[in-house]
Amino acid sequence: MGYIKSLNKWANAHTYYPLDMLRIALGIFLFYKGVYFMSNLNLLIDLIEPVKSVAGDVLLVHYIAPAHFVGGFLIVFGLLTRWAIIAQLPILIGAVIINFVGEMNTGNLILSLSVLVICIFFLFYGSGKHSVDKYLKMQQ
Repeated sequence: MGYIKSLNKWANAHTYYPLDMLRIALGIFLFYKGVYFMSNLNLLIDLIEPVKSVAGDVLLVHYIAPAHFVGGFLIVFGLLTRWAIIAQLPILIGAVIINFVGEMNTGNLILSLSVLVICIFFLFYGSGKHSVDKYLKMQQ
């Protein structure tokens, strides 16, 4: 817990608007992907075809779309950012693995790797100074 507090202190001292904008853009992108997968379930089922034997269709479909939808919404506002990102990590790791197990799509691989790296950054960095988490913490 002390390590997380020291990371939060560093993040609050070095918070810049571009990092907040990156967090908001990440949240909007994940929210968009959640809505996109909810409206195109057949596409999502086709994407997870290579790993269908590992986990069931229903489990994956009912986890991926809502996790992107809700997690993106939370990340935009900076509310429970680390928890929302922890929920995204298995999906993003799976997206990278699907590119190697199934048909290789370089564009999707680069996109999923970049979103994964940004999520790992915000997992350690936190939500920053301009977020609901910070506001609620200051109200205590």
